[in-house]
Parts: sequence; structure tokens; C-alpha cells
Amino acid sequence: MTETDTNISEIDDNDLKGAFFDNLNRNNRSIKRDRAVAITEDAKLLYKRNIEDLEMQMKKLARERVNMLDLSPTSADSLILASDFDAPAFVKKDIELGVKIRTLQITLDIAKESYGKLFGE
Repeated sequence: MTETDTNISEIDDNDLKGAFFDNLNRNNRSIKRDRAVAITEDAKLLYKRNIEDLEMQMKKLARERVNMLDLSPTSADSLILASDFDAPAFVKKDIELGVKIRTLQITLDIAKESYGKLFGE
């Protein structure tokens, strides 16, 4: 037996303290739980953030759509000239915004439903 072997065998379990030893000495169930908690927290946070981002995008597009109705270019008293109004561009943009909002609403509904199923909320 070498001197190193003797020194290791002489270490009392009471001398082994601290987070490093405790972490190395954890059982499999504890390790699996800690991993599960970390993964769940990450996924849950990202889901929440994604849902908030979708809601914000929808609000911005809805505001943009409402702002298209403001045909007063300089003040509340002025009105754009009929000859300056580009009806085809207005219709095209309004429909595009409506489709984007609808697509985001569908995505948001799916994300919220999945979030509820995955995280029990």
C-alpha cells in the first residue's frame, strides 16, 4: 500500500464537508430532479417571453392599422386631399396587416394552449 492510499483511507467522513462534496455525493434522484427543475424553468421562461413578444407584435400591428385611418397629415383640422389618397395601397396594406394580426393570433393561441398543457397553468 502506498502513502497516498494510506492518507485517503485515513480521511474521516466528518472531514468531508461543503457544497463540493455534497454535490458529488448526491443520489441519482436528486441529480435528475435538479436537471428537471433547470430545464423546466428555462422552457417556462422562454415560453412566457415568446407569448409576451407575440402579444406586443399584435398590439403594434393593431396600432399601425388604426394609424392608417388618420388622414390628417399636419393637424387635427387638416385632411388629405382625395387626389393624394392611394386607395389601392391603403387596401393592400390594411389586408396585409389584418393577415399578419390573424396569423399572430393563431400562433398566440397555440402557444398559450401549449404553455398551459406543459406547465399546468
